[in-house]
Amino acid sequence: MTPPVTTLEETAAAYKQASEKAARRVVICGGTGCIANGALDVFEAFVEQVATAGLKVAVEFNEHTDRGSVLVSMSGCQGFCQMGPLVTVEPDGVLYTRVRPEDVAEIVEATLVRGEVVDRLLYVDPVAHTPCKGTAQIPFYQRQTRTVLAGCGIMDPEDIREYIANDGYVAARRAFTELKPETICEEITLSGIRGRGGGGFPTGRKWELTRIQPESKKYVICNGDEGDPGAFMDRSVMEGAPHRVIEGMMIAARAIGADEGYVYVRAEYPLAVARMKKAVEDARAMGILGDNVFGTGLKLELHVMEGAGAFVCGEETALIASIEGHRGMPSPKPPFPAQSGLWGKPTVINNVETLATIPLILNMGAAEFRRRGTEKSPGTKTFALTGHVANTGLIEVPFGTTLREIIFDIGGGITRKDGSIDPEGFKAVQIGGPSGGCLTEEHLDLPLDFDSLRGVGAMVGSGGLVAMNRNTCMVAMARFFMQFTQNESCGKCVLCREGTKQMLALLDDIVEGRADQGTLDILEKLAVAVQKGSLCGLGKTAPNPVLSTLRHFRAEYEAHVFQKRCPAGKCKALLTPEIDAQLCKGCGLCLRTCPVGAISGERKQPHVIDPAKCIKCGACVAACKFNAISGAIS
Repeated sequence: MTPPVTTLEETAAAYKQASEKAARRVVICGGTGCIANGALDVFEAFVEQVATAGLKVAVEFNEHTDRGSVLVSMSGCQGFCQMGPLVTVEPDGVLYTRVRPEDVAEIVEATLVRGEVVDRLLYVDPVAHTPCKGTAQIPFYQRQTRTVLAGCGIMDPEDIREYIANDGYVAARRAFTELKPETICEEITLSGIRGRGGGGFPTGRKWELTRIQPESKKYVICNGDEGDPGAFMDRSVMEGAPHRVIEGMMIAARAIGADEGYVYVRAEYPLAVARMKKAVEDARAMGILGDNVFGTGLKLELHVMEGAGAFVCGEETALIASIEGHRGMPSPKPPFPAQSGLWGKPTVINNVETLATIPLILNMGAAEFRRRGTEKSPGTKTFALTGHVANTGLIEVPFGTTLREIIFDIGGGITRKDGSIDPEGFKAVQIGGPSGGCLTEEHLDLPLDFDSLRGVGAMVGSGGLVAMNRNTCMVAMARFFMQFTQNESCGKCVLCREGTKQMLALLDDIVEGRADQGTLDILEKLAVAVQKGSLCGLGKTAPNPVLSTLRHFRAEYEAHVFQKRCPAGKCKALLTPEIDAQLCKGCGLCLRTCPVGAISGERKQPHVIDPAKCIKCGACVAACKFNAISGAIS
């Protein structure tokens, strides 16, 4: 029977008592990445093999858990996505990587039965080339400060009792039973926390502005519409710690006087949607949500709404329009949502990570929270680290951490095309996704926070962080992000709708060899115009990748424009046509296919292309059976 909500301590005690019966716990990462790689099959294999080995197996802790049993459970994202599926065995402290169902019998026999480690499944440090037994020895984890993500990868996100057993909902209960709304707003303001969704607006000020509105009906919204390419921080938090997000929403609701809220999650995140819905249902079943929150007589209902996946719905006014059933398009501000938001009522909208941080602040106090991070950007920030680094995945570090620490210490360094480490290979990092900017080697020691990044033309954004090696074409990279923002423009304002389209066309001219000095001039002026004149923040930041690459990699643009050359050798239209003598068999197919007679050579001898005659029609490339021809397609 579900315990009453007034007994959080009793629920925690019962859970801990049951958990002490287990001899070991096997935790399989249940994040989207690991599930896509077969984590569910690994889970089933463990349940079967543990029983086959004659051990008692359990899939949850309860009063029926046998003493000495092995608990097999799923967790949220453990962060080390590149190495998944991940399996942790506790209390041994062993982390196995890239585990397949066929590996499970060996793990059970060696580790669970004999207490030995399966060396071949351990992570091997790509720099030191040494195997690491567990997270305590892996630099990817050692250099992080996991607070928001502390429970992700350890706790079962679908078991509310485990969250309660780890001090879950204690902060929310205190907010509802002990603290006045103005006291909560004051504590959040003192903590200095700023919105993790990208804008960096002070959260306490937003809450206080909403609290003082005279309306009796107010709303709280969790913005889980994460659409940046390469970003998955919010998704992972919702998948791994859904109750922490709900608890943050409860505290926000109490602070502003709201009795209803929405969790807005994009439909492309089915696992996050499912876990948030289950968490809300479980919290409601325990009386944590509903008509009598913590016995106070106060009401709070939360709804989980699936968004259709439009990038613009990450903007708060567009998100509100979407919940109201309208097309997701932004509105001019003021009025701000704090004054007139959902259905015209005062509304607080916070990002997932921001809300997940709130319970920590109430538990540890504002002063303790401010000990992490920098003076004006306190706390920690999650980043999705991807690109040309040895270790990709979800990380959390204090504000003030440098790019060098993230890329080389946590990420393990820059990799070549074949995956090996290239100590001198760093070229740039794109931070903040399509709304962010590009930073170079001179910024590697820049302490990352909201203000320092803004000062160099970049932004924290939602936390996407893409590292790039020397073989990356910065013009093509800027074009990639411009293609994304142009596709995702809602079309409401002319500067964003038409400006991004024209910017994309200009970038096409550059990478395809049709550009001249005028192209560069127009591109730069247009980017500034879109930045200044667009209606919403997404339009205003759309030119950032172009402007930052023009600032830091102008020589690369000029090589494309004036020399018709791509220094990175990536833009096909600018490559010099050639035939690889090692691959060419001298079959003559390309020679007979070429419409302009640019290819010559003897039969069974390597052929050659005359670049002066070649029109880059691609006919020879299509005809070649040995992939020996490059640079002949415009």
